[in-house]
Amino acid sequence: MNGSFAMSPLTQLMLATAAFVGTHFFLSHPLRAALVRRVGETGFLGFYSLVATITLGWMVWTAWTMPPLAPYWAAPAWFYDWAAPILMLLASVLLVGANIGNPASPNPKVVVAIVRPATGVFAITRHPMNWAFIIWALTHIALSGGPANLVIAGGILTLTFFGSLLQDHKKQSLLGDAWRGWEERTSFIPFAAIADRRIPVKAAWPGIIPLVGGIILWLAASYFHTMLVGLWAWIA
Repeated sequence: MNGSFAMSPLTQLMLATAAFVGTHFFLSHPLRAALVRRVGETGFLGFYSLVATITLGWMVWTAWTMPPLAPYWAAPAWFYDWAAPILMLLASVLLVGANIGNPASPNPKVVVAIVRPATGVFAITRHPMNWAFIIWALTHIALSGGPANLVIAGGILTLTFFGSLLQDHKKQSLLGDAWRGWEERTSFIPFAAIADRRIPVKAAWPGIIPLVGGIILWLAASYFHTMLVGLWAWIA
């Protein structure tokens, strides 16, 4: 033995993904309050962004440079041609709409937002941004069982699914009955509140900006995905 340790590219990707997901969880929840007290909200956001950029860059670079590995499965043609594009269009609309009047964003007027009736993408789910990435992850897992794809998509799925649950818990602590009332009037699972008639179907119209912005994002991501991967996969 020469004392050296060679880590496989897939193991490196697992570590990078674990770092990305783990730092998000710890900085967003158990460590946030202490860090904000020490460095202030602006300092915390800067540190959070730096850590996220470094860990995401590590994850992307490792995946980009590692040799291709045979997938465990591949989706049938109909899923590529129809199901995946529809799912990713929905994800794009949710992502754009989540940036307009999101009650979960840090805002001193957030209580005003969550006592109003749920409309638009928030009538679909109270976590539209996280569900955009959950749909992205589930769609990519269904598309290909490639080991690298499974690690990255699985990490994003873990982060956004459990991040949504933790966010609900944190908002309950911060906002009390106001947030609990918002939870009662909305749904975690997309369209569940519409299905059980807590929200009328017409309330889920996302609005012109989320719809048009989502279509533009969907088309742009599809185009760049084609350039990078050589496959018209509709969205990265």
